Amino acid sequence: MNLFQTIFTGSNQAVSAAEGLLKQAIEQKGRDHKVAFPDTAYALPVIYAATGIKITTLGELEGAIGIVKSLIVEELQLTQALNAGLATAVSAEIIEAIKYAMNETPYEAPCAGHISDPIIRSLGVPLVTGDIPGVAVVLGECPDSATAAKVIKDYQSKGLLTFLVGKVIDQAIEGNVKMGLELRVIPLGYDVTSVIHVVSVAIRASLIFGAVEPGKLDKHMEYTKNRVPAFVNAFGPLSELVVSAGAGAIALGFPVITDQVVPEVPTLLLTQKDYDKFVATSLEARGIKIKITELPIPVAFAAAFEGERIRKEDMYIEFGGAKTECWELLRKKELSEIEDHKIEVIGPDIDSVEGDTKRLPMAVIVDVAGKNMQEDFEPVLERRIHYFMNYTEGVMHVGQRDTAWIRVGKEAFEKGFRLKHFGEILYAKMLDEFDTVVDKCQVTIITDAEKVKALKAEYAAPRYAARDARLASLTDESVDTFYSCKLCQSFAPAHVCIVTPERLGLCGAVSWLDAKATKELDPTGPCQPILKEGVEDEVKGIWKSVNEYVEENSQGAVGRVTLYSLMEDPMTSCGCFECIAGIMPEANGVIIVNREFPGETPVGMRFGELASMTGGGVQTPGFMGHGRYFISSKKFISAEGGTARIVWMPKELKESVREKLNQTAKEVLGIDDFVDMVCDETIATDPEKVLEFLTEKGHPALTMDSIM
Repeated sequence: MNLFQTIFTGSNQAVSAAEGLLKQAIEQKGRDHKVAFPDTAYALPVIYAATGIKITTLGELEGAIGIVKSLIVEELQLTQALNAGLATAVSAEIIEAIKYAMNETPYEAPCAGHISDPIIRSLGVPLVTGDIPGVAVVLGECPDSATAAKVIKDYQSKGLLTFLVGKVIDQAIEGNVKMGLELRVIPLGYDVTSVIHVVSVAIRASLIFGAVEPGKLDKHMEYTKNRVPAFVNAFGPLSELVVSAGAGAIALGFPVITDQVVPEVPTLLLTQKDYDKFVATSLEARGIKIKITELPIPVAFAAAFEGERIRKEDMYIEFGGAKTECWELLRKKELSEIEDHKIEVIGPDIDSVEGDTKRLPMAVIVDVAGKNMQEDFEPVLERRIHYFMNYTEGVMHVGQRDTAWIRVGKEAFEKGFRLKHFGEILYAKMLDEFDTVVDKCQVTIITDAEKVKALKAEYAAPRYAARDARLASLTDESVDTFYSCKLCQSFAPAHVCIVTPERLGLCGAVSWLDAKATKELDPTGPCQPILKEGVEDEVKGIWKSVNEYVEENSQGAVGRVTLYSLMEDPMTSCGCFECIAGIMPEANGVIIVNREFPGETPVGMRFGELASMTGGGVQTPGFMGHGRYFISSKKFISAEGGTARIVWMPKELKESVREKLNQTAKEVLGIDDFVDMVCDETIATDPEKVLEFLTEKGHPALTMDSIM
């Protein structure tokens, strides 16, 4: 049997299995029984992207079976073989959808199954920044657990997002691979068909970030090939079903690398028998380049460890967390004041602390110097301390400034991790990531309790206060330059963020100072200055220079944006926004929902449904993606009345912005405790009941001019 015949056999097996399972499901549940994957606005995403049809019932799946069969044309040509691979993918989605229709929890730990929309959106920023340089799908069974663990840990150490399918999951467990979304190693399921859940991630990236129209399969395939850096590793004997699934991956632009002997297709289907070369071959096949900074530390270091949590029972020692003093400070110094690569530990190291519960105070002072370094860059670089420490295997870092909380795990301690290694990490990464502004760096780590307290009062507190005053003085009116951010264009080519002092990037990760620093670090990079020229409307936030920049850099997709209006040419979004604001006409105001909130909002839609209207560089008047901190800005939809228009938010979001939003409302509206006038899901989501609550509270939106 040649390769094409193997693919066709596997595709026929897949559609036969899907058809049989569907028949059984209809017999048990009926044709009107609901079909859906949880927490997605895109129905069955592969079918929706291919046909433009949202499947909602078992009966409607019968039509999808017909589509699958039409894709299988047994002619010995590459195009027909790849189409048959796509047929296998659709069959797999049908099978997996039926699992969810027949069982509320078809997957149990450690397997994840379907990946929700909010998770995909949360991955947007690390994918575009390169913190996640690629996506690996490891399928099948390696020769042994040691080989599986070596391959998976190698991907993890390089920061890749790795999905596991099949017996390799058990091998990873046996090989002590740290797994979970937060560690970027996600077991999907043991059945081959569960691989569709990573295909679904790629397709939804096209729908969410690329705003590719449902029904245009060729455009979705073009998007996944050019913008989703994924590949497949297929281990062990390859069944016809696995081979046909591999053809589906290749059709989407994802090369397949296997340890089995197969007829090779250059750059697309490769054999690699040497397991030591498997990772390198895979990265090369997909064109993924990894920049590695060698660190003299005894544990692994990678962005994949950012989400690792050190629980109390696994902790060797902790600093801060309201138990001891813990603060960190980065200072600009003159070149003559710094001894490059000096790392000094003042006070006891972690191996000298006794007792069952080990705690120490800590101060981390990072001094940097460089001819292009500016004081405005201090907080930008200082915030990276959080990430650099979190990228360390066996270390957990939470908070910043004087609210830092650090834990070191027992395993890291046993491998030899000590305080000096924090210094090595910070030294190396400051010079690596900020080489255009940092020429020299030294790190001082203090655990002497008296010195930690005294130096906070002498150095840290005054510096924090000065920075806060500087930030408070930065307004859109006080600067003559805004900045662009085009980081997300690798996924959303029509989107351009405009970052101002009072409007940070919609992902929540890029402030005006961040953008200014990024311009210095990468002069031709994603953040470019835009002079405020040709003002057309200061209330709505319209400048000719901004419009010209957006039109040119969105490839003509967007010609006009307003920076302060929701109703007229609102700024576009990529898809990784933290929140969405949308009009609620009945209340004459806006609701705001964050991506973590899973429930329905008073406008009758969940976050995912709202997001499908606003992402991918699309302008939808009345709806807008934005960052959390923009909510308390005086410029938040100020053209429509700003803060006074906010009528509903999820409870968690409301509490997180309470202090700053109350402060803004007091300054702008003269209202005390404004947040108590804002409804949330614990009070009401029904529009009429929301309106009753607002009326009872005397919410200002009810007496304002019509928002429409």
